[in-house]
Amino acid sequence: MSNHEQHDSAHKPVQRKEMSRRQFLSYTLGGTTAFMMGGAVLPMVRFAVDPLLVKKTGSNFVKVVEESKITDEPQEFKFKIHQVDGWYESDPELSAWISKDANNNIFALSPVCKHLGCTIAWNAKGKNEYDCPCHDARYTKDGKNLAVAPKPLDEYEVKVEDGFVYVGPVRPNTRLG
Repeated sequence: MSNHEQHDSAHKPVQRKEMSRRQFLSYTLGGTTAFMMGGAVLPMVRFAVDPLLVKKTGSNFVKVVEESKITDEPQEFKFKIHQVDGWYESDPELSAWISKDANNNIFALSPVCKHLGCTIAWNAKGKNEYDCPCHDARYTKDGKNLAVAPKPLDEYEVKVEDGFVYVGPVRPNTRLG
């Protein structure tokens, strides 16, 4: 290539690549479709995510019974909690076996058997144990598993204020350290 040819190619105007009508139509329709789909999908995403962003309010503890009514013998007490699951609100009734230990500390055990989830009863067979009617699982007064069940009964967090016993969330049994 000679010097003269290089000089001519350097001064040629840059040719722009023109967009065809078909490309313009494709881009325009694709952009419009994406915009419309975003407008339809965005409310659904907000509908699904919005309950997760709501701050939890209130206490996790529920007033159950007067402190003076608690004895050394486990007693079943029923209580209601307010529960919000997405947009569905309900007030299910739960129960707890509440009693005092040897040091006069109040504790509450969950009535749900750790074997298959049946509801246990206290002293049903006259042995001063929690008994499960489904598969004969047994637990001590502190919730320790004696037979069949793989784990001890769960317990509720408990606090005593102003002469009343309040029950909180369920947690693994801490009494059997």
